[in-house]
Amino acid sequence: MNKAQLVEAIADKMGGRQQAADAVDAVLDAIVRAVVGGDRVSVTGFGSFEKVDRPARYARNPQTGERVRVKKTSVPRFRAGQGFKDLVSGTKKLPRGGEVSVKKAPKGSLQMGAAAKKAAAKKATAKKAAAKKTTAKKTTAKKTAAKKTTAKKTTAKKTAAKKTTAKKTAAAKKTAPAKKATAKKAPAKKASARKTSAKKATARKK
Repeated sequence: MNKAQLVEAIADKMGGRQQAADAVDAVLDAIVRAVVGGDRVSVTGFGSFEKVDRPARYARNPQTGERVRVKKTSVPRFRAGQGFKDLVSGTKKLPRGGEVSVKKAPKGSLQMGAAAKKAAAKKATAKKAAAKKTTAKKTTAKKTAAKKTTAKKTTAKKTAAKKTTAKKTAAAKKTAPAKKATAKKAPAKKASARKTSAKKATARKK
């Protein structure tokens, strides 16, 4: 059974294939992180995962028989729990339907050490920081949009004011020559009055 088959096997119990895949990934990720950090993950009735340090040693190449020096290393180790062993050996019968009757894990049986806790705390902090950054970006974007809108409105008002002033100036210019023309025509009336007076004076002389 590979990972995909494992996901399919628990999909019905988890409410769907995606939920099952997420659950498997989450469990495996938690176990790997804990073991890499030097912690021991123990599940009662199933088994325990731990990190084992192997000192430097000499080994033999199985193909050539040559003696080879092996460097110091660390390897993961899984030890099956008693309930798991009993089912595999046949001491206990595997139920045909339903879940395997492995002992339920009491509180604290899934032992996650300090490293796993630190990793979980870091994840939580990272999520909070990301949420704050996202909120800050949204707020900044809203403020920028508001400033742009205000600037556009102000510019529109100034443009409208300039147009109104230009219209008034043009209208004033058009009205001014007309008044001057009227003012120029006034002396013509005075000249006519003088001519009339001259005619009257000539008539009297006669």
